[in-house]
Amino acid sequence: MPAVAARQAYSREQVRRVLGVSERQIRSWESQGLLPASESYSFSDLRALRTLMRLRESRIPPARIRLAVSALREKLQDVGNPLAEVQFYLQDKRIHVQVAGQRMEPVSGQLLFNFDEAEIKRLLAFPGGASEENGVAAVRRKKREAEAWFEKGLELEQTGAPFDDIVHAYQKAAEIDPASAGALVNLGTVYFNARARREAERAYRKALEIDPNYALAHFNLGNLFDERGDRTKALFHYQEALRIHPGYADAHYNIALLYQSTNHPLKAVGHWRAYLRLDPRSSWAEIARRELEKVRDSTIVRGEKV
Repeated sequence: MPAVAARQAYSREQVRRVLGVSERQIRSWESQGLLPASESYSFSDLRALRTLMRLRESRIPPARIRLAVSALREKLQDVGNPLAEVQFYLQDKRIHVQVAGQRMEPVSGQLLFNFDEAEIKRLLAFPGGASEENGVAAVRRKKREAEAWFEKGLELEQTGAPFDDIVHAYQKAAEIDPASAGALVNLGTVYFNARARREAERAYRKALEIDPNYALAHFNLGNLFDERGDRTKALFHYQEALRIHPGYADAHYNIALLYQSTNHPLKAVGHWRAYLRLDPRSSWAEIARRELEKVRDSTIVRGEKV
């Protein structure tokens, strides 16, 4: 199977960039048995992570997710990773799944027949009857189509597809679902890596127009301005990323570097320490420790306290 063998896995750093998830959150899911502990992830693992992120955003307790996943593993012997292979959805904060076209309550295994689906549609419909109900269905179809284009973009990135193909996939996702800030952030990063800085900035800013609290979009803008040498704007966007997501380890790291490069070593110290608390085992942690030691040595020479 040479085609499969040629595909590379996503590194932890790539997963964090692509999905905008923190290292702490990944480790939490690993410790809870919801995600295998690994330094690299397959495309299937990426699907599982996206499912976990959606459930977390809906404030579903981890214990309830574990219970549902465990029950599905017992009931569906041919399903290796339910979070990646089964469609999860929520009704009244309860986890339901869809298996072979049939909705099911995962823990009890109770099938949810057509009247349940009709009731879900009724609750989602706007006043006015069938036309609005069809409108809801159309919106859902568009969301699914946009997600398919988004995932295609991820896969094209993973397989090293031509630049234009990757751009097209993310542009289609953003065009079909104008609220798809994630597609715009990924599009911006594709442009950024191709050194098309103006297009990258445009995509990141459009993502922030959709979701002003998108930490990854701010972080990526910080990187963009850092490369341009505009440290004031870079610092602003890194700090915005931290305001939204205080546990954003990479933002602490980049702020620390920025402060050191502008001769503010004491300001860098707190961010180096925060980074090491959040991400003590990565390859970047050794660099952070060395930089922190340099700051300590230089302040000792000057008689200052760190």
